[in-house]
Amino acid sequence: MSSPGPHRVPWASLGAIVLLLGAIAVLQGRIDAQTADFATEKEELLLSSPGAIQKLSLGYDALVADIYWTRAVQYYGSQVEKRSQDFHLLWPLLDVTTTLDPKFIVAYRFGAIFLSEPSAGANRTDLAVKLVKKGIAANPDNWHLDGDLGFLYYWRMKDYPDAANAYLEGSKKPGAPLWMKLMAARVAQMGGSIETSEMIWSELYNSTQDPNVRKKAAQELEALKAQDDEQHLDEVAADYHKRFGRYPASAEELRAAGMLPGIPVDPEGYSYVFGPDGKSALNPNSPIVIPGPPELPGASK
Repeated sequence: MSSPGPHRVPWASLGAIVLLLGAIAVLQGRIDAQTADFATEKEELLLSSPGAIQKLSLGYDALVADIYWTRAVQYYGSQVEKRSQDFHLLWPLLDVTTTLDPKFIVAYRFGAIFLSEPSAGANRTDLAVKLVKKGIAANPDNWHLDGDLGFLYYWRMKDYPDAANAYLEGSKKPGAPLWMKLMAARVAQMGGSIETSEMIWSELYNSTQDPNVRKKAAQELEALKAQDDEQHLDEVAADYHKRFGRYPASAEELRAAGMLPGIPVDPEGYSYVFGPDGKSALNPNSPIVIPGPPELPGASK
């Protein structure tokens, strides 16, 4: 028996290509059958198992992933155009896409938008978080995905501790911009984690050579100290109300009642004031400003 010659190799390759094209045709036909009539479809994906699809792809996972991503975009666009509230095929399409090609960053990032949009999407932030976390696990050095996760927690879910943690983790990755760490500090402060926010701002102040960043960090640290003072004074004022049936008009009354060792002042040396509800606040003459909710880079106002 003669051994196979080199001239037979192209025929073997051609045979594999024919099989591949046939498999893709089968896949395309099945996907088309499932997504042809978006108005009345009730069925689930015939091939919702990434493992089964990988076997049919004959090693061309990225190529088949492109097909599924295209169909996911088409599906999403069709549902939005119809103003449909039914996006039940969106997650399976995205899950298959990113399983076949774990490095498909666009699918994670835009897929999360499709899933999380409340009025022009699936309104499934939980699945968007799941998708982005899947992307982070497969692409641990991509800070963009951590930023997307922080956005979902902060903007969509109002989960400030998890949002701050996502931004902080992303800020540690290669090429991450400074705003990631700034967002982590501000969101932590907004969520009431003064200690975490103070830690991040202190690190920024001590590590940066940028005078503008150092100035910003110093201002934020002063604001955090004032915020911490106000929380303590509010607690003391509440105790004063329990004892005397009214709220204190000033810190002097708290000192006179033996509830404060002295008159507290903010980091700029101004004494705090009290409102009728017993809540403390910065002196109107103080230059310290306690910031409001942070603006996301690129977010519309």
